[in-house]
Amino acid sequence: MRTHRLLLIAFPVALCLSGCLNPFAPGLDTSPAESSCDPTNIDGIFHCFQNAYTFRDTTAYGLLIKGDFIFVYRDYDVGIDITWGRDEEMRLTYGLFQNSQKLDLIWNNYVTRTETDTSATAVRSFNLTVTYNPSSIDRVDGYANITFARHKKTDPWKIMLWRDESNY
Repeated sequence: MRTHRLLLIAFPVALCLSGCLNPFAPGLDTSPAESSCDPTNIDGIFHCFQNAYTFRDTTAYGLLIKGDFIFVYRDYDVGIDITWGRDEEMRLTYGLFQNSQKLDLIWNNYVTRTETDTSATAVRSFNLTVTYNPSSIDRVDGYANITFARHKKTDPWKIMLWRDESNY
């Protein structure tokens, strides 16, 4: 009887110590994380922009916007360009992030792209789906004509001018 009790205790302990593989509890991944959100290159800043929208993160979005930022879009009903600065951009973006359940931003191909060490311009097509609730979804397709700036080559890019050329 005593041997039987000892086996009942020893068997589970031995089983645990034997290094059994549990497929539902994979090992810890200790490889370094890599992110394509690197605002020191143009592709990276677009990825950071996409992440900010996906996660509806105004802090991350604000890091991408230059202090003297200007947003421009054409109001075709009255035939004029409408502009605003960084403060208004952050207020409007905060409202969008707070009032939507989901944002899907897809950056497509570059139409044009020029770059020096401290300035860059990119015209890129995009698709944005804004889900306010399951019965209220807006889709916007168009082009973003964005000018970036930075002080030196190792600094992150900041969005200085965004001319929206969408169909909304």
